[in-house]
Amino acid sequence: MTEQHSWRESIYERLAGDQDGRVCHGLTDEACRETPGNFTLLLIANALTSIGDRLASAKTTLPWLLAAAGAPHWMHSLLVPIRESGSMLPQMLIGAWARSRAIRKWLWVIGSVLQGLCLVCMSWAAIALPGMWVGLVVIASLAVFALSRGLCSIAHKDVLGKTIPKSRRGRLAGWIGFAAGICALATGALMALVPETQEGVGVFVGLLLVAAVLWALAAMVYARIYEFPGETDGGVNGMRAAFGQLRLLVDDAPFRRFVLARALAMGSGLVAPFYIILAREDLGGAASLLGWFIAMEGLASLLSAPIWGRYADRSSRLVFAGACAVASVMTLTVVVWSWYQPSFGGSQWFYPLAFFVLGIAHEGVRLGRKTYLLDCAEGNTRTAYTAVSNSVIGAALLLAGGLGSLAAIVSVQVAMLFLGLAGLLGAWLSWRLPEVSQAS
Repeated sequence: MTEQHSWRESIYERLAGDQDGRVCHGLTDEACRETPGNFTLLLIANALTSIGDRLASAKTTLPWLLAAAGAPHWMHSLLVPIRESGSMLPQMLIGAWARSRAIRKWLWVIGSVLQGLCLVCMSWAAIALPGMWVGLVVIASLAVFALSRGLCSIAHKDVLGKTIPKSRRGRLAGWIGFAAGICALATGALMALVPETQEGVGVFVGLLLVAAVLWALAAMVYARIYEFPGETDGGVNGMRAAFGQLRLLVDDAPFRRFVLARALAMGSGLVAPFYIILAREDLGGAASLLGWFIAMEGLASLLSAPIWGRYADRSSRLVFAGACAVASVMTLTVVVWSWYQPSFGGSQWFYPLAFFVLGIAHEGVRLGRKTYLLDCAEGNTRTAYTAVSNSVIGAALLLAGGLGSLAAIVSVQVAMLFLGLAGLLGAWLSWRLPEVSQAS
């Protein structure tokens, strides 16, 4: 065994818990032999992009960059919808095209490089252009970034399904979340403890450039994955194939229930800004407060992601359902707290703690539904499932964002109540999904 394979085997055995013989559910023999190396490369590449996501977040870094550059406020409200839905809506078209490629890792590499270039464009705009133009370039770059991310998503699901056994995919996702959590914790703590780092364009340009380098490194790592040729049928006539895939929602009842459950569970991610709004109203608008919330989110991911990942390998359905229920109950608890302020106070610890619990639950929702989607199908069927579900969820995100904005006009609590109750229904639906995991 070479030294290169030795350290990869060691990492795989420690993180995947596979010391007693290779577990290769759903893989060919040749793919099984490369599992340890591919596990390590996938871990490194995705950890790099996850850290980059934290540094170039559309929820934190980009809004602050626009504010520091003097861009109009209306541009801020476009960032998250473009970032989230832009990476999902085109995936039926992208998925149909991707299925014509027997080797799909290069699609991920191209998407990663494009995302890095988009961040470089944003950095250049922040330095060289006035406020309005900074906003326009950032929004345009973010749209391309989101489309590139969609390409990576559709390729990664299939590469992961061809290279990592069913019972180890959740663990891989968990360790990726662990690495991203460390970065978020460190970044948030720095922002909270050193407030001056939150002023000026230079700091945000630096964050974006570091993130761009991380995406470039991730592309180089991902290119080294050993991927064997897969199915290529169904990859022609992208537009017709894309719309034909929507028949899955009619003909495939379990998949339809999964998509509906996932749509109802979106609140675990969408509700986070409302926690911060209520905390700011109650505790004040100190800039360091946001840093503490980012740190708590990172700590939640750091502590929970590997555990959620391990349990998702046993039953992704139950992880999805349980985590969704926890997120919903926590949200409804925050609503009650904000309506009936306890006489003894305590908001200074309640809101960060609630955000921490939400972060743990959201990590479980994310890992549970990702692992479920990976395990419920093989080959091109999995690619079609990913494309259809992500495209539908992208449209649902826009709809939910609009409804949430309208509800928030009445009150933030009404919007949270809407998302919390929807999440409880999503938890019930996901609990009733068929079991697809293979524990080992």
